[in-house]
Amino acid sequence: MRVEIVDVGPRDGLQNEDETLSPKVRAELCEKLASTGISRVEAASFVNPKRVPQMAGAEEVMAAIERSPGTSYAGLVLNERGYERAITAGVDEVRYAFPVTETFAQRNQNTTVADATQLAARLVERARLDGVRVSITLSAAFGDPFEGRVEPGHVLRIAGSVAASGPDEIVLADTIGVGVPNQVRTLVEGVAAQGITVACHFHDTRNTGIANAVAAIESGATVLDASVGGTGGCPFAPRATGNVATEDLVYLLHNMGYETGIDLDALIDVAAWLAQQLDKELPGQVHKAGNFV
Repeated sequence: MRVEIVDVGPRDGLQNEDETLSPKVRAELCEKLASTGISRVEAASFVNPKRVPQMAGAEEVMAAIERSPGTSYAGLVLNERGYERAITAGVDEVRYAFPVTETFAQRNQNTTVADATQLAARLVERARLDGVRVSITLSAAFGDPFEGRVEPGHVLRIAGSVAASGPDEIVLADTIGVGVPNQVRTLVEGVAAQGITVACHFHDTRNTGIANAVAAIESGATVLDASVGGTGGCPFAPRATGNVATEDLVYLLHNMGYETGIDLDALIDVAAWLAQQLDKELPGQVHKAGNFV
């Protein structure tokens, strides 16, 4: 079985770092990731640079990338203005994200869950007309930093509304890293039953990310987000630390018999390079321990 990996390092991985990398370096990171065989890279975030200065210059990033023909370059958007910027910049895929809870939706995007769900349908329609892939991410699907636990039934109702508009996939995001495998199984199986591709996005805040990734794949998810080196976090979610490290996830999947199409040794080199760019030790484990064959 093949598992598709989306490396979100250039976006989610860098948006919460103290060190702000230039658009040129961020474009270079996208190129390095593509060279490892990663087929989808979340290259930029088309958000207000005053709120997320680490993501300033999204258009410059997209323009600077020497694109690999085997890789799709995605842009994260939070509203229609962001969508329009992303399309103009030439993304191959739009990833629209919104929280499933009212408090986080208001704080993060100044919207309501109902309005965000309606916007998802409009953006899917626009993406179809514009000829780009479109994914909808349900943020804080396992727990909210302000409201606490999120009931699976609530998430599945929203997912059902989103699925009706026909996006390419729905991404279930554990934005603050509170989920555990039985929650993952319930949500993945529930969304998959609606006949849509299920992806998952896990943070390793409480050391459950890898376990959750395995549960997701075994429950029917076929796409996993990860961030090279284990970087990441949300500026608007307290204590939301790094994503599952891409190289850790690839090591696990390969040794479990799954295919990813990714050169793990090359990916380890990219993680080491990123650590140098950020001048810090990254939380991922495999790029420090090395491959084992």
